[in-house]
Amino acid sequence: MEAINLNRLAYFAAVADLGSFTRAAERLGITKAVVSQQVSRLEAELKTDLLVRTTRRVEPTEAGRLLHARCVMILREADDAFNEIARSNAEPMGVLRISAPNDYGASAIAPLAAAFSRRYPACTVELTLSDARIDLIANQIDLSIRVGWLDDSSLQTRRIGSFRQLLVAAPELAARLAADEPQDLATWPFIANGALKEPLVWRFSKGDFERRTVRMRQVLAIDATPAVLSAALAGGGLAVLPDFQAAEPIAAGRLIHILPAWELPSGGIHAVYPTARFRPPKVTAFVAMLAEEAKRQARSL
Repeated sequence: MEAINLNRLAYFAAVADLGSFTRAAERLGITKAVVSQQVSRLEAELKTDLLVRTTRRVEPTEAGRLLHARCVMILREADDAFNEIARSNAEPMGVLRISAPNDYGASAIAPLAAAFSRRYPACTVELTLSDARIDLIANQIDLSIRVGWLDDSSLQTRRIGSFRQLLVAAPELAARLAADEPQDLATWPFIANGALKEPLVWRFSKGDFERRTVRMRQVLAIDATPAVLSAALAGGGLAVLPDFQAAEPIAAGRLIHILPAWELPSGGIHAVYPTARFRPPKVTAFVAMLAEEAKRQARSL
């Protein structure tokens, strides 16, 4: 087979993204006839149908979906390479698409995105908050912020900070709590965070040698950390929260840090990128701001 014309991949990707030859042609600034002709030639070269054409919409076939996933990576690599060269000394510009978990995204990334937009007015930010793992390639995400413990992945990552997990309770509950050791907590009401792999089993440590594992008594199960915080503030039970959510209510006296001499496992805050050799300025600038803010927060805790 002769070498694939990369323009045809771009035409096909636009049609698959938009579900329409007409809208693809408008995005590309060419005629619908050219788009249709080039996609047909691509199908002929590959000897397979890539799109199912109906009167209302164009949908990719199974082969089309596989090719589209690759196309996005290829075109992103090409775009990043040109951007890196052409804009090596330029300020960030264009649309920066970021995904982040609800809790850290709302408390840390959203304010930072606002500051980033003010600093770099030629760049706009689209922030998606979700506790579900988002496919960066399929959703054309430039940067994902992941909090906790990373699974093995072919994606590129950079650790930009860390966080502590704190056992907390509302003052009324803390006043009744008689606990000198982690095991004393097992009979007390506990709010489980369903977003975690093991929401009821917690491993405490003190110094280099003391270790305790405690299974908590669940009275509430909530699958979003901000809601766990709300339930803890309302006195619903003990809860484990990341320090970036618990620090302010602890400082204000609305929550009490329980057994502060014992530590729970800490986690990482990571920037995760689609695999690519080059990073456009908009991504590197945002990650630099995020890393600096993470350091500032760590110094203040």
